[in-house]
Amino acid sequence: MNNPFAQRIAKHLREVFIGGNWTYVNVRDVLSDVNRDEAFWQNADGHSIVKWTYHIQYFVQAVIPVFEGQPLDAHDQFSFDYPEMADDARWRAFVEEMFANVEKLAHYIEQMPDDHLLQTFVDPNYGDYHRNCWGIIEHTHYHLAQINPLKKEYRKTNAIK
Repeated sequence: MNNPFAQRIAKHLREVFIGGNWTYVNVRDVLSDVNRDEAFWQNADGHSIVKWTYHIQYFVQAVIPVFEGQPLDAHDQFSFDYPEMADDARWRAFVEEMFANVEKLAHYIEQMPDDHLLQTFVDPNYGDYHRNCWGIIEHTHYHLAQINPLKKEYRKTNAIK
């Protein structure tokens, strides 16, 4: 299959989550040493690592069914409704499930013919596949830039180095 653009998008998706991108910052490295208590800690503005991580993964998980030929069932209002995670094991399982979903989505993208990238994504209001795939990457970079300062703030406040 001749789809160099789709393959490039899939590569960038993987890179923002697991490394190798131009910014040298990725979700896996940032979350690698975050425990459950740190993830659920909220700063004075009510933000937390789990909030942004769940929000990022919500949209990754939401578009996978579209690539499987199913309807889109995503609602912004639910994108912050993260579940309670009682311990580090559940937090780690959630993070690893996110990475598995990223890999699944990247696989679907890289298999897509390049001309499919310009087809409507579900509804004309959402644009095309290209816009939505890049949107997930940009969205992840944006919120990753919120997670890292929260991690630093928590560690400064709680004297964790």
